[in-house]
Amino acid sequence: MRWSWLVLSLCQFAIAGHAAGAERPLREVTIADPFIELHTGPGRGYPIFFVAERGEQIALVKRRTEWFKVRVARGQEGWVHFEQLTTTLDLDGEPFDLPALGFSDYAARRWEVGTLYGDFGGANVIGLYGSRSFTPNLSGELWLSQALGRFSDSTLATVNIVHLMYPDWRASPYFTLGAGVIKTEPKATLVATTDRSDSIALAGAGVRMYLSRRFVFRAEYKAHVVFTSRNDNEEVSEWKAGFSFFF
Repeated sequence: MRWSWLVLSLCQFAIAGHAAGAERPLREVTIADPFIELHTGPGRGYPIFFVAERGEQIALVKRRTEWFKVRVARGQEGWVHFEQLTTTLDLDGEPFDLPALGFSDYAARRWEVGTLYGDFGGANVIGLYGSRSFTPNLSGELWLSQALGRFSDSTLATVNIVHLMYPDWRASPYFTLGAGVIKTEPKATLVATTDRSDSIALAGAGVRMYLSRRFVFRAEYKAHVVFTSRNDNEEVSEWKAGFSFFF
């Protein structure tokens, strides 16, 4: 009798713990389209594993940019693109207005692309980058930059690691380290010169500020060291500012 009471208590505790750990829904709506498709993850590349039909009620659990994690009445949970929720209805039968993208979506971003413009050792530079967030603080970036100078042009390709100090702030400082290659193409002069490619390392700091919806402002300084084939290495400073958007 004592053992049966103990087993029953453990079962009740487990059920209560599962209920407490379940994600609370943001909103409950009714499907108005013929059906919606649930993916195993927040992206079209994830397979569809369940289809909910018109008239069923679903709970919106959380949002990741354009994807919502939903829970159907039978307990299945999956991800639905916002386009399939534009005609859903509130439980009172009124059209459901999807909430606009906000700061919480920025904090949960995975991918980001942007362009910055500035100065690279006295030359005009424009840079394009793509970023993948690993944690709210840490991300990896791939940069491709073009510097147009008076005597030479340079193309840089670098891979950077970025540490964001305060990811829950709308404006936060960050630090970055990276390495890559730089190709320098001298312009025509009286003396014949050849193109050269060198390794490059960098360290920098900057600030990024969430603006609205998907857009972010960013400004940064980077100090580069170019490892030339000569005995002396070159040090180049870079300032840039620009905008990016996340998804």
